[in-house]
Amino acid sequence: MTTRRNLLIGAASLALLGRARGEPMLTDDGLYKEPWFLESFLELADDLEAAHRQGKRFVIMWELKGCPYCKETHFVNFARGDISDYIKANFEVLQLNIIGSRKVTDFDGAELSEKAMAAKYGVRFTPTFQFFPERAGPLKALEPAKREVTRLPGYMRPDDFLAMFRYVREKAYESKSFRDFVKALPS
Repeated sequence: MTTRRNLLIGAASLALLGRARGEPMLTDDGLYKEPWFLESFLELADDLEAAHRQGKRFVIMWELKGCPYCKETHFVNFARGDISDYIKANFEVLQLNIIGSRKVTDFDGAELSEKAMAAKYGVRFTPTFQFFPERAGPLKALEPAKREVTRLPGYMRPDDFLAMFRYVREKAYESKSFRDFVKALPS
């Protein structure tokens, strides 16, 4: 017999099963969050240096509640095991809310809200991924626009999305454009 109690227990079981599989969780601020995203004190220099010590690269993913392409990134791109496994092995991903109010300490020591940080870096679309160099030290002296090694503004289909993370991990940005990198990939 179907009762309200049985429905609630079933819904809770499905939610736990989804988390056990590594599916994204809808947070209180309306963003989907992957269980492997970076838990952070929102000190960007510390996060970047911690990623470096682990042999990983640091990336910020900017999102917005209700953004259909953010949701698609979680439920299509990150749902592919080859993509999520590659990112987990090679990157620390910090999720920020483009209109959020949490305080973030930038590489230059400035403490800003997420919304003010997005404006400082000219982030206007979601999802946007900001990829940073391997070390935080030199970033303090650079203007914000010169701190990133590359940026992915907007949604990208899964294969190209994975290629962007490979492009950064392999430091191909030092010698070629992303377009040339993708053209050179085997079919």
